[in-house]
Amino acid sequence: MSLNRRALLGSGAATTVGALAGVTVPGLSAAAGAAPAAAARHGRPPGPLVDDPQGRLALPAGFSYRLVAVSGQTELAGGEKTPERPDGTGAFRFKGHTRLVQNHEISPQYGADNPVPMTAGTTYDQGIKVGGGCTVIDVTRDGRRRRETVGLSGTVSNCAGGVTPWGTWLTCEETEATAGTDYGTNGTLVKDHGYVFEVAPLGPGHQDPRPITAWGRYPHEAVVVSSNRRAVYLTEDASEPNGLFYRWTAHGNRPVRAGELQELGDYSGILEAMRVRVPRGPWIDDLSRFTSADIGRELDVAWVVVPDRQAKRTSVRKQFDDGEVTRSKKLEGAWGDKDGVFFVASFAHEGDVPPGGAMHDGQVWHLHYARQTLTLVAYYPYLPFLHDGSLTLEQQRELPTDYFDGPDNVTVTPYGGLVLAEDGDGVNGLIGFTPADGSFRFARNDLEDDGEVSEMTGPTFSPDGEILFANVQTPGHCFAIRG
Repeated sequence: MSLNRRALLGSGAATTVGALAGVTVPGLSAAAGAAPAAAARHGRPPGPLVDDPQGRLALPAGFSYRLVAVSGQTELAGGEKTPERPDGTGAFRFKGHTRLVQNHEISPQYGADNPVPMTAGTTYDQGIKVGGGCTVIDVTRDGRRRRETVGLSGTVSNCAGGVTPWGTWLTCEETEATAGTDYGTNGTLVKDHGYVFEVAPLGPGHQDPRPITAWGRYPHEAVVVSSNRRAVYLTEDASEPNGLFYRWTAHGNRPVRAGELQELGDYSGILEAMRVRVPRGPWIDDLSRFTSADIGRELDVAWVVVPDRQAKRTSVRKQFDDGEVTRSKKLEGAWGDKDGVFFVASFAHEGDVPPGGAMHDGQVWHLHYARQTLTLVAYYPYLPFLHDGSLTLEQQRELPTDYFDGPDNVTVTPYGGLVLAEDGDGVNGLIGFTPADGSFRFARNDLEDDGEVSEMTGPTFSPDGEILFANVQTPGHCFAIRG
């Protein structure tokens, strides 16, 4: 059966809303940080996807990839196999080439055939026998793999994260597991988890595997240090109740400095949760209240102090009454530009939204640092036919390219746009977004695992902007994309 755009529209499906209709998004209205020639050269959607003869990654004509790492196949410097489930990734300039720091979303709760090896000088919790962490991968300027080592070990479910202005990687544990949790043969936790860790791209001898406890203990997803270093913004991927968006500031509103994060005390600075309202309107309980009709509308933002950020007795998000803060299902990736932070609500389906809220397949938000306002940048409406199991993978691959589902990780491109990685039901890939063109398909994951296709993760650009790195989580593949 051929599923074309007209047939789908005739069945009542709504098209994706991704264009801004004349609204200016700070940081994306021009090619942030790129020379005008480079912006012009890269400033248009690249065209339809071309099937990959290898059956891995479909890309537009003129684009190609190299395999940087394959879980269970490529090897670490110590002889172990590359760990499973690659996720959030940062790229750094190092001695004339690129050095990646890559999360591995592995938990002792579920185990793994290829966990992150427990490596001296990188280990947080010695009780973990099968767990997550980060690896460090050296890549040449043209995307060829050179070497892979361990950057952090002994952590749980390292999901997304963020880069710092001083050139380190912040990796986030998406868990609330506490010391004493027994995972049988996979280990028993000795320490509490649910923290952010700083990973030095320089390697194990420079690593400090202590958590940044001042930023709170909860299911962290991503983190952004503001361009003036005076605030840190963090997302929480959690349910029952839905998660929160947080801001941490140092006492005295002073800038955050390199080398101090692990030295902060458990209650250093101020950790606050966001609440949002329409100007002069009531405070909003959940971001699902906003739909495509609200794209470009500036919302007021305020902040509410977290009572106990270490969650000694109650999860942080449960310490607030209904209506006191603004929640959201699946607060996932985040990435900053000079003006603000972009963050993603991956989806909200039945059971995820409060009465009167709208189900959706993704929202992209921008919080402006100076104005402290929130703007909906892109909105992907809920499309039932992507979730009800009625379409095979092959049929989903035939869908028009302006149908998207479950944006997750996000990065700001060097040329004035966004790249989002999908974590939806069925076919997943990479989504490009610019204010002028809206959303467009940039890549499609064709690697199947037991008849399913995994999410894509960790989009990030090389320091020179010439390579886009991105991952398929299962089976784990890291790609260097050029074009």
